[in-house]
Amino acid sequence: MSGTVHTATDQVKGTVPHPYHLVDPSIWPLCGAAAAMVTFAGIILAAHFRSFIVLAIGGVADVSVMYLWWRDVVKEARTPGLHKIVTQVGLRYGMALFISSEVMFFVSFFWNYFNYFFYPDKMGTAFAPVWPPQGITTIDPFAIPLFNTMVLLLSGTTITWAHHALLEDDQKNLVRGLGVTIILGLMFLCGQAWEYTHSPFPFYHGGIFASSFFIATGFHGAHVIIGTLFLIVCFFRARAGQFTKERHFGFEAAAWYWHFVDVVWLFLFVCIYYLGRSAITAG
Repeated sequence: MSGTVHTATDQVKGTVPHPYHLVDPSIWPLCGAAAAMVTFAGIILAAHFRSFIVLAIGGVADVSVMYLWWRDVVKEARTPGLHKIVTQVGLRYGMALFISSEVMFFVSFFWNYFNYFFYPDKMGTAFAPVWPPQGITTIDPFAIPLFNTMVLLLSGTTITWAHHALLEDDQKNLVRGLGVTIILGLMFLCGQAWEYTHSPFPFYHGGIFASSFFIATGFHGAHVIIGTLFLIVCFFRARAGQFTKERHFGFEAAAWYWHFVDVVWLFLFVCIYYLGRSAITAG
């Protein structure tokens, strides 16, 4: 080993003696971590003091970093000579591992939820050890939650439609499928926003049930937002003709992520909305 560090520019020039891709130095991971820290600080301030300024700043920072970072990623994907076969396989393994880590992220929320679901006596309240706690009126699972479930399941079929269109080199239906999926994702977010604003239990000081409910469904909603942004980027790339049936990992990664979001919601619907409903539900 000579100790020489080869960059993406060297790889394009054909001076790199290996098939792997070493990205150029980037500031966006550091900026993304800082933006995420500001966002989580904003969530805490909003939850405890109803101050949304820091949360708004974090949201703007998140979107800005995503735009600039994705701009560089798209440029890298379109540069000939960078993504050789070994690199493409590595990208797929990387996305699979990322989704696996996201699965474990949600497992922690379900673990917390079922900890109180099966052992409500751990809540340490003066009321009877039942779940949901006494006095909680839960959301009717067959109202907005069922509508959102149907919307996400339909979006899973439309993203698959778009994928098959891409494999058949049908650019027109690829764009159509992505467009419909984006609309369905926005419909889901609107339904969840309406549900939150009409929740029978408060976000602020709502006890352990509200905490378990909002942290699980809220983080899922955040993933839907990220997935929708991911699909919007793919939509404009598809319109520009940047995807081919041979090279389309950006779209494939977005589709994998969207299916992951679908499956997580099915577990949320069954475990939290349906199994966690109380005798009295809000219509």
